[in-house]
Amino acid sequence: MAQDITAKLRNYGVSAQKVRLVINLVRGKSVNDALNILKFTNKVSAEPVYKLIASAAANAEENFGMDRNDMVVHSIFCDEGATRKWRYFGARGRFKPILRRSSHVTVVLRERE
Repeated sequence: MAQDITAKLRNYGVSAQKVRLVINLVRGKSVNDALNILKFTNKVSAEPVYKLIASAAANAEENFGMDRNDMVVHSIFCDEGATRKWRYFGARGRFKPILRRSSHVTVVLRERE
């Protein structure tokens, strides 16, 4: 039975829609390929996702004795986090609402079988 290594990034201050564009690039890839793809991806959320996968791989190596070359990104997904409601005031006494969205990213690594 393959062991799952899970890492989470909580309350990341970018919307889930924007993060999903990045995580769709690395789903199902090996860890080394995923890190190389994220290193050269020109999106704001590529760096935190890179750190998340690197952290999960380091935890798997240190705590469970797994080899980084044999691990794959089994699943990675992004859920919506809390939404802060903000506003700024417009003409004639009106105010304009702003939704500041956040997201939760979860990655699951598994050894290649």
